[in-house]
Amino acid sequence: MITRRASTRIVRSACELARTRATTLGRPGKLTIVHKANVLRVSDGLFRRVALEVAADYPDLRVEELLVDVAAMDLARSAERFDVIVTTNLYGDILSDVACIHGGGLGLAPSANLGERQALFEPVHGAAPDIAGRGVANPLAALRCVALLLEWRGRAEPAARLRTAIAQVLAHGPHTPDLGGTATSAEVSATVLGRLE
Repeated sequence: MITRRASTRIVRSACELARTRATTLGRPGKLTIVHKANVLRVSDGLFRRVALEVAADYPDLRVEELLVDVAAMDLARSAERFDVIVTTNLYGDILSDVACIHGGGLGLAPSANLGERQALFEPVHGAAPDIAGRGVANPLAALRCVALLLEWRGRAEPAARLRTAIAQVLAHGPHTPDLGGTATSAEVSATVLGRLE
């Protein structure tokens, strides 16, 4: 269900994230509002109206809006044109799967569900029941979630160290089968942890 309160909260969080990223990266912040208000006039219409109202409080951000089908095409074709995307739950779920193509696939993509006081971090791929118990799941998405959690808790230095260790394993191995290797989940995890020492 799309409500004014929830839409306000998520768009404000997205604006703050875009502003923080702009400061960190030393460039103007950009927010893309994604919806399908031309067809879903009540639900997406409400989301769009609220998003534009909230974004108006952030004149330092470049704000654009895209229909979800155009956003999906642009994300698949040229993901670098985006910075922060804010959308509804359904579209976010679909677009995050499209976006992870550019980062190496579902086995590498972390996600953060940020509330006002709590947060939940989980790999985009979910539980992967088809490979459960076989020791072949790529643990790097889960470890990237740990980096997001550390960052969310204000622990930027350990988050950066973990990201560096993950990048080293991606560059030099070992790799799980989804990345063309033969390593187990435990072997990849142990290698990442070893690079932290």
